[in-house]
Amino acid sequence: MDNINTMNEIRRKVDIVDVISRYVPLRQKGKNFFGVCPFHDDTNPSMSVSREKQIYRCFSCGASGNVFNFVMDYEHVSYYEALQIVAEKAGIEIQGIHISKKDHKNEKFYELYELAHKYYRNNMSSSYAKKAKEYLASRKITEEMIKKYKIGLSLERIDHLTKLLLSKGYDLTTLNDLGLTSFDKDVYMNRIIFPLYDLEGRVVGFSGRRYDGKKENKYVNTKGTPIFQKGNLLYNYHEAREFARSKNQIIVMEGFMAVIRSNEAGIKNAVGLMGTAMTKEQAKLIRRLSENVVVCFDGDEPGRKACLDNGLELEKLGCQVSVVQLEDGLDPDDYILKFGEESFQNLVKNAITLSDYRIKVLKKNIDLSSDLEKTEYIQSVLAETSKIEDEIHQEFILKKLANEFNISYNTLEKRLLSLMKEREQEEKKQNSIKPMVFEKPKIKKDKYYLATYALLYYMLVDKRCFRYYEEGKINFPQEEERFLASEISYYYQKYGIITPADFYTYLENNEKLKTVLNRALELDLDQKVEEKEILDYINTLKEYQKNQEKKRLEKMMKEENDVMKQAELALKIAHLKESEN
Repeated sequence: MDNINTMNEIRRKVDIVDVISRYVPLRQKGKNFFGVCPFHDDTNPSMSVSREKQIYRCFSCGASGNVFNFVMDYEHVSYYEALQIVAEKAGIEIQGIHISKKDHKNEKFYELYELAHKYYRNNMSSSYAKKAKEYLASRKITEEMIKKYKIGLSLERIDHLTKLLLSKGYDLTTLNDLGLTSFDKDVYMNRIIFPLYDLEGRVVGFSGRRYDGKKENKYVNTKGTPIFQKGNLLYNYHEAREFARSKNQIIVMEGFMAVIRSNEAGIKNAVGLMGTAMTKEQAKLIRRLSENVVVCFDGDEPGRKACLDNGLELEKLGCQVSVVQLEDGLDPDDYILKFGEESFQNLVKNAITLSDYRIKVLKKNIDLSSDLEKTEYIQSVLAETSKIEDEIHQEFILKKLANEFNISYNTLEKRLLSLMKEREQEEKKQNSIKPMVFEKPKIKKDKYYLATYALLYYMLVDKRCFRYYEEGKINFPQEEERFLASEISYYYQKYGIITPADFYTYLENNEKLKTVLNRALELDLDQKVEEKEILDYINTLKEYQKNQEKKRLEKMMKEENDVMKQAELALKIAHLKESEN
């Protein structure tokens, strides 16, 4: 059995609705299922999933395909890895299947980083690593952890890696552009090297830490390169995603050391921002893993600000955010080393809501002897409370405020109700604003367009339509449509059966033909069709071809100076008009 048959056998053993609903909540409307599209900033459910056709399609951004395409794009994995994920769900072995790789213009860059990483890891296993290992041991990083997290070491020599890579045939310009060298010198010298990964688990950067006590920058990180943009990545994403999904919770931390230490403490669903500021792209990646997000940053003022700012960004995406409160001056790494793994696990388990955390932070800096500051604080707490949907939670806060500041409960409740009403009106106003609509290339969708793409669709689901094509009775107007029809014909002849979902597998990485296929599927036609309807579509295309030929002859006649040739063209036009009647 060849690859396509095997892949489609795997696809047919899973239900696309079941698979996608593990990633995105789906709700049935009629014969299809609908959910929020994860591939663009979607607020209203615009993704349709068809159990009948085993395909999905977003009406806004155009994302579409079968179950393999969805998993590949959602998980940020290759086609082969998506196949493995789906096969695992179906309980099928896939050894021996060859999937052609996309030609990746950056493939050489990944190879370079993998080679540099091996070099650094080899250094950590050499006699040069004695002092570095002593430092790591003082930070409770064991030999096992060094191997597990693939920690490396750069040497004091200023050009050792540079010379090694040049000897392998790489040029200095590429090494400079990728941030491995600076002119003819190594970027990382005498530092402990922590690898940084992309979403697929490939090494794309390094963070080098000083360990000899010198006052140079504590960390040196890879600059932005074609394969490393810090704001588009999350440390440990590739390892944490399955744990996050199984626990339905993702923990967001500041840096890789916090994630490593948490991992060792048994918390496997943590990712790191590699900084305190969260980008919109990172927030979307986090939201993909779970709606339930725990933020855990350093217990200092920048850490508290990061919790509030990043929590707000996540709330905008519909996440339920809670916060781990650390003691002043401690980061997760320090806390675990000082108080132990169990204590940290309890902190995570008892994380407080973002609203409660905001209220605590608000109180931290108020002067309780100032009536003005107390009033501002109470107003801020009520504003936060208005965002809480749980009425019991609201009541607890109001009672606490009333007792603490000796204010009438009724006064506080009245003010809260007023704020909630204002909030409700603002939300209605925001909802009335039309969401951004993706601009698609404008295509004239007349009866000829409908006939063309209806016939392409019915070639996929009805043998009669395929037979008419084979007999030469269907001639598609545009080259791209003819290419797709030819591929459908080839598939039919080779495999004897075809469905839209199977054909997506066959097209694999052919984005151009997938675009044409999507136009046919966007018509959302029924799989059953009367033969008369197919014949009507065929006649419509014949009419189109006659019209095009008539226009061509009329143009030639206008440009022709010879009277006899003009007469010949006029006769041909007359015959075409007669054949229309």
